[in-house]
Amino acid sequence: MADHVQSLAQLENLCKQLYETTDTTTRLQAEKALVEFTNSPDCLSKCQLLLERGSSSYSQLLAATCLTKLVSRTNNPLPLEQRIDIRNYVLNYLATRPKLATFVTQALIQLYARITKLGWFDCQKDDYVFRNAITDVTRFLQDSVEYCIIGVTILSQLTNEINQVSATAFLIEADTTHPLTKHRKIASSFRDSSLFDIFTLSCNLLKQVLSCLVQIASVRRSLFNNAERAKFLSHLVDGVKRILENPQSLSDPNNYHEFCRLLARLKSNYQLGELVKVENYPEVIRLIANFTVTSLQHWEFAPNSVHYLLSLWQRLAASVPYVKATEPHMLETYTPEVTKAYITSRLESVHIILRDGLEDPLEDTGLVQQQLDQLSTIGRCEYEKTCALLVQLFDQSAQSYQELLQSASASPMDIAVQEGRLTWLVYIIGAVIGGRVSFASTDEQDAMDGELVCRVLQLMNLTDSRLAQAGNEKLELAMLSFFEQFRKIYIGDQVQKSSKLYRRLSEVLGLNDETMVLSVFIGKIITNLKYWGRCEPITSKTLQLLNDLSIGYSSVRKLVKLSAVQFMLNNHTSEHFSFLGINNQSNLTDMRCRTTFYTALGRLLMVDLGEDEDQYEQFMLPLTAAFEAVAQMFSTNSFNEQEAKRTLVGLVRDLRGIAFAFNAKTSFMMLFEWIYPSYMPILQRAIELWYHDPACTTPVLKLMAELVHNRSQRLQFDVSSPNGILLFRETSKMITMYGNRILTLGEVPKDQVYALKLKGISICFSMLKAALSGSYVNFGVFRLYGDDALDNALQTFIKLLLSIPHSDLLDYPKLSQSYYSLLEVLTQDHMNFIASLEPHVIMYILSSISEGLTALDTMVCTGCCSCLDHIVTYLFKQLSRSTKKRTTPLNQESDRFLHIMQQHPEMIQQMLSTVLNIIIFEDCRNQWSMSRPLLGLILLNEKYFSDLRNSIVNSQPPEKQQAMHLCFENLMEGIERNLLTKNRDRFTQNLSAFRREVNDSMKNSTYGVNSNDMMS
Repeated sequence: MADHVQSLAQLENLCKQLYETTDTTTRLQAEKALVEFTNSPDCLSKCQLLLERGSSSYSQLLAATCLTKLVSRTNNPLPLEQRIDIRNYVLNYLATRPKLATFVTQALIQLYARITKLGWFDCQKDDYVFRNAITDVTRFLQDSVEYCIIGVTILSQLTNEINQVSATAFLIEADTTHPLTKHRKIASSFRDSSLFDIFTLSCNLLKQVLSCLVQIASVRRSLFNNAERAKFLSHLVDGVKRILENPQSLSDPNNYHEFCRLLARLKSNYQLGELVKVENYPEVIRLIANFTVTSLQHWEFAPNSVHYLLSLWQRLAASVPYVKATEPHMLETYTPEVTKAYITSRLESVHIILRDGLEDPLEDTGLVQQQLDQLSTIGRCEYEKTCALLVQLFDQSAQSYQELLQSASASPMDIAVQEGRLTWLVYIIGAVIGGRVSFASTDEQDAMDGELVCRVLQLMNLTDSRLAQAGNEKLELAMLSFFEQFRKIYIGDQVQKSSKLYRRLSEVLGLNDETMVLSVFIGKIITNLKYWGRCEPITSKTLQLLNDLSIGYSSVRKLVKLSAVQFMLNNHTSEHFSFLGINNQSNLTDMRCRTTFYTALGRLLMVDLGEDEDQYEQFMLPLTAAFEAVAQMFSTNSFNEQEAKRTLVGLVRDLRGIAFAFNAKTSFMMLFEWIYPSYMPILQRAIELWYHDPACTTPVLKLMAELVHNRSQRLQFDVSSPNGILLFRETSKMITMYGNRILTLGEVPKDQVYALKLKGISICFSMLKAALSGSYVNFGVFRLYGDDALDNALQTFIKLLLSIPHSDLLDYPKLSQSYYSLLEVLTQDHMNFIASLEPHVIMYILSSISEGLTALDTMVCTGCCSCLDHIVTYLFKQLSRSTKKRTTPLNQESDRFLHIMQQHPEMIQQMLSTVLNIIIFEDCRNQWSMSRPLLGLILLNEKYFSDLRNSIVNSQPPEKQQAMHLCFENLMEGIERNLLTKNRDRFTQNLSAFRREVNDSMKNSTYGVNSNDMMS
């Protein structure tokens, strides 16, 4: 043992002399001794000792290189078992010593690669024992960064080793003893069995690395000062430059995608003024531009990644007016190249997609719209070049299209290609017009917009003239997108009518002013509704355009004067507008667009309606006829149920649109007197018959919810009118009828529960809330005169509520909002009803409030705070009254409610701890709302609050406990034991200061109260 230690020390000393001494003689002697050692018989065992016990990196290097020479020799080679042991030993050695010197790690990896190569065809029990490189490396790749680097280096070195004919590492003889044929055989086998797996693994690793880089590039700017940020950005940009200079690895779609994300993060996290100051900015922006152009030209490769590239250029282009740096940004050179590449590549894709039957990106309107929104900003940079390109391309395609239409021998494929190209061009023209920014636009640019608009309108005239024979749905959708963008920029109250665009439209098309342009809009809308009534996408977008036009104050007044609009107001029947017809082939849900249509018609009608009942009656004639038809069907014992459903659903959708538009008292009263009492029984009958079919009940319930909504104070009845009470009776009747019947459905599958049950219940909650908060009914008269309408509605609400699990109340956003807004009204104005409920119902409601306090939806959370505030205030007042000597005792409901709350104090206490926990420990987004119930909770639970305060204080580090105690003292300073407004406001101010002080106190604290502990 002593000899081993002595020889080990000698070897380490020799290594030190070889690598560190400056004396030539000493180094030569050490080299000679070490050569003799490598040729000695006990070299193998001593190499292992050096690796195990050597204290010097140089001795470890010696051992690794000696072992590499031993496994490489052909005369007297090492036995298979021994080579397997060395391979396993090296892997374990690397796995247990990640902090080795780099040159030692490299030498050991070289040893592993040499053993693997030379033993490639060696078998043990029919198993190629040296072909498990992927398995060997996996454990390194799944560990920390240091081990991952070792794993990647092993794969890299192994691939290099297999690829080399001879090895020239230190102390290793040239590999000339292995014939070239054997080397080729090993390399071929390695290529066929392992290389692809290594390549795939490398691509996955690269994707992960790029993902990490994306996260690094997203690090908050505020973490750096200016100098650090500039240095950090410089490193990022330099890395991007090196990747772009060697882009081979980006051929993998995943890597390409991550790299595009990285590029997008550069601009979203840094200003253009910072980027231009980076050392190699001119070269980098050139490389990025070339990469973007190439990517856009290869449109079929990773199409989802284009978003990130366009996002980068959109942000760059948007920053140009604001950049203050003196260094050139060079975007005026490269942005037009990107714009041109996008436009031309989309046009060139049309023929290939049609020829090969590929998926058309135009069918994904969401993706197209997203890209066009980005292009709208990019294209506006150097707009003259963009406009010139679009004019040139449009004229070429339009001329070819016109020639093809006039040719008798034109093939449908050629026509389809030109229509596809024109579709893209119309979309893009709409987008760049929509990208106009008023403060950055010039008269020249408005004139360019005029050139583009003229061409699209001329194309529209051509396509509309052919609609009787044929039409192209995608081209029509592009036209509607163009009209929408044009409307936003050049139609409305804010537009300067002296715009050069109108001058150009006047010169080319004779459209002298906005009124004439609006007539073109309406003409297109009527044409679409006439010819495309059965095409839902075109119909809905056309009606949305009409709806948008009807909102503007000045434009709607100009529209009403047009003969085409008067035609619509006087002829809104299926004879002229096919989508209003009852088509037995269509689904009931396809009628949704009718509401949009009648909302627009309602606004147009209201402009000149005033108190003209005759004009109103004339307008309502088609709807009156429809109601009479349904009434006639219901009066017979047998009728066509499907026809009745379609007629009624279409009718109530139409009426809802009109009701929404009629937001003035005069016009809404006309509608109310028309529908009540004549047609209300028909709606009730429909609910009774078809309660189980949401396609019928949902439109009816939504109409009723709209009728009871006091929008813009339109429901103001005369003092002698009972209409408010009568309207609520109808509301109560509908809620009660629907509620009692929907509860008979029984068990509903989870995936259908919202559609079949909860959606209708949610609308009923909204309807009841609108009626209760509309301020047009005195609800006290119902009990006074023995009318059970209010009680029926409220009792139905409770039955419906108890049929819904707590989880569903928060899982469905629309249900959450309707329930909590209704509960807010009930706790504010009908607290006596809440107090009269059974204990289990009260606990259910309180539990729902408790859960809603922590909801992610701020509206829900705020509503819960308001409900809790009303309940706590009611409780506090009743308790205060019960302690005073009064001749009038508490009513029975109040007494019961107090008793229930005294039996279950844990519910109120839990909500106190929840609110306090949110305010202290969470990002409280509605602090004011949270503060309102908190004072009442504290006054009702003073002992519990004291215990809670003590537990919070004691959970802090000893040195911070005094500060936390002082925070709580300040919170209650000057607060009296009442809930008067003045006292509440003072508490709210104290709470704001309390939250700031607590946050400051806890900033450096690693302690904190566990929210679960607080809630227990």
